[in-house]
Amino acid sequence: MLKMKGYTYILECSDGSYYTGSTKYIELRFKQHQRGEGANHTKKRLPVKLVYLEEFARIDHAFYREKQIQGWSRKKKEALIHGKFNQLPLLSMAYRDLK
Repeated sequence: MLKMKGYTYILECSDGSYYTGSTKYIELRFKQHQRGEGANHTKKRLPVKLVYLEEFARIDHAFYREKQIQGWSRKKKEALIHGKFNQLPLLSMAYRDLK
């Protein structure tokens, strides 16, 4: 059985907020968001711009990654967007564990 490729993406909305999603068809999905046919979050905050994209061999992996990133703080998402991967472990620590 052929598995579909998938993408996890982060959009920056006009109000500066971030939206994380996943899809099989990134170009189509981005156009839908721009036309206000995407999620409620982006519909009210147009225009949006694509600021991060990851490609996966399977859509279920992209969906899992979407859910992971959605649980992250804004600072951690920004470290990912800007390629500051070395900061991710520190930003994963609970506040109570920071000394």
